[in-house]
Amino acid sequence: MSEVIQKFIKDSEIKSFDLEHRKKIKFNISKYDNAVLNGKERYRDLELAKKRAAVLKNKVLNNLDKYLIEFSSNFEERGGKIIWAQNQKEAVKEILSILKKHKAKKVVKSKSMTTEEIEINYALEKNNIESLETDLGEYIVQVAGEKPYHIVTPAMHKSKEDIAELFNKKFGTPKESKPEDITEFVRKKLRKSFVNADIGITGGNFLIADIGAVALTENEGNGLMTVSFPKVHIAIVGIEKLIPSIDDLDLFWQLLATHGTGQDITVYNSIIAGPKQEGEIDGPDEMYLVLLNNNRTELLEQEKQKVALTCMRCGACLNACPVYKNIGGHSYGTTYSGPIGSVITPHLRGMEEYKHLSFASSLCGKCTEVCPVKIPLHELLLYNRNDSVKRGLAKSMDKFTMFAWKKVMLNRWMIDFFGAKMKNLAIGIFFKKLWGPRRALPHVESKSFNQLWKERKAL
Repeated sequence: MSEVIQKFIKDSEIKSFDLEHRKKIKFNISKYDNAVLNGKERYRDLELAKKRAAVLKNKVLNNLDKYLIEFSSNFEERGGKIIWAQNQKEAVKEILSILKKHKAKKVVKSKSMTTEEIEINYALEKNNIESLETDLGEYIVQVAGEKPYHIVTPAMHKSKEDIAELFNKKFGTPKESKPEDITEFVRKKLRKSFVNADIGITGGNFLIADIGAVALTENEGNGLMTVSFPKVHIAIVGIEKLIPSIDDLDLFWQLLATHGTGQDITVYNSIIAGPKQEGEIDGPDEMYLVLLNNNRTELLEQEKQKVALTCMRCGACLNACPVYKNIGGHSYGTTYSGPIGSVITPHLRGMEEYKHLSFASSLCGKCTEVCPVKIPLHELLLYNRNDSVKRGLAKSMDKFTMFAWKKVMLNRWMIDFFGAKMKNLAIGIFFKKLWGPRRALPHVESKSFNQLWKERKAL
């Protein structure tokens, strides 16, 4: 068993039985659930909106090369510079090259899972470049020395008391600080950083092909300031984030806001089409866009699983997932957690090391039900499992167990051959360790359902 899998099992067990952790997550996710439920009520036909979004995203996916060419041509026409990065190493190298060119020492960042994917903060720190997260949740986990816990809400695992205690230790603020006090403290601290930063780094929620622009959506205004104040703006976006037209934003922005936070629409929505143009007052003098592959084309080659690339990163599947709500975001050990992470990570980071994520699911289907672009997530997890077996990554014992189970289930006489006593003995011998010390083993009754049914029919 690899170290990655061992760590996942260990971390999952710790979090699952941490009652305080479960209490915080249950409370925080319940707030989102209620807001999302209310947000969905404004749709006259939500299913139609989801179907339309799914069709548009799949259209792009099946013609990705065409839309990438269209987008890049339009983006460069307005003075934007595109960097095609095949992997994390290339992306980091090119970004560091830009920073070196501009002699940058201070960087401000808006919230971006793609920057987490390439671990740009770590690279900047190694090169003595100060990098400051400007989203409140991201700033909290940065101060705590942690990774984001959730795609949308990075500090979801912390209560307001936890954050007050953290800021007291790091900055000497009062232990009894309220959320409003901490927000005010962070706002004042960050405002100076925006003005003094050499370069601003953001992600992007959508790439708009027909006008060559990056669409950025957020709730705090830090993304807008990250773009506006520094002289240089670097956006890092996955190649799959394309949508055909600016006319499609009315659909996608609202679906993203509704399923992510329950809002009608997020507070700040920016369309960034290259650097500052002649006659414009705000904006960077130069804009670079790093278009990241990082094994996305490997996922694109999968006939069934490629549909996962239509994901908008709304986080709805995480909030719905019973596994995520028990083991938490950090246990996954990856940038993208929850059901969507369990589908895409084995392809982005290697099936051999991360196949276990696709097995860490109840397959209840709730993730599929809540997805705004109708990704059949629980089905894709099964395809991943199937692929891992086909690639010879299943253990010999697992193969034997499944063979024996199939054999028995297809032959009624085998099921009835051993009595209840023998079956309970076998369960105690073979499944005690697998079942774990905290759960009682299932007990086989003296009469099977088959026997009871025959007796009832005989009456």
